[in-house]
Amino acid sequence: MSLLRRISFILLLAFLNASAEILKVSAGKSDASNLVQISCAHAQYRSLCLRTLSAYASTAKTPSTLAQAAVSVALGRARSATKFLSNAVKTRSSSKREKAALKDCVEQLTDSVDELRESLDELKSLRPGTFRWQMSNVETWVSAALTNEDTCVDGFQDVGRNAKMTVRKKIRTVARVTSNALYLIDRLAATRP
Repeated sequence: MSLLRRISFILLLAFLNASAEILKVSAGKSDASNLVQISCAHAQYRSLCLRTLSAYASTAKTPSTLAQAAVSVALGRARSATKFLSNAVKTRSSSKREKAALKDCVEQLTDSVDELRESLDELKSLRPGTFRWQMSNVETWVSAALTNEDTCVDGFQDVGRNAKMTVRKKIRTVARVTSNALYLIDRLAATRP
């Protein structure tokens, strides 16, 4: 009987050890998902935040890497919108006012792309001794990108309804992901005194 108890005890220990390892792996996955959920919980565009950043849950394991992912999403959307509007300038048969508004918008978005790229580069090189200064730069650049996006839409006030709606729809998404990125950057900046 004693041999049977030892074997049972060893099997029980092996089972408990395996269960503990499974829980560790599961906890790691849920921590990454939880970071996205917790970080997006109070974002102005919460569902968009969750939808665009959930793909990064396995790689963005810290507030810093999540902020990088958010800026990367905004940068990708800004580049896409810039390309779309650049093509619209070339292909749309439109009024002079509409072409001018499109060209101005492309310029504004090009500036946004530059500012978001600089922000992403800065986020990737954060250092403890210069963290506050670097975060201040990033907050300024992302805020400027958001302002450029708003200015782009404002330039279409006196333009035909179709062009205005097309641009507004395209820029709205860019502005919202940029707003979410700024929110996550502000959260990151608040983590260090």
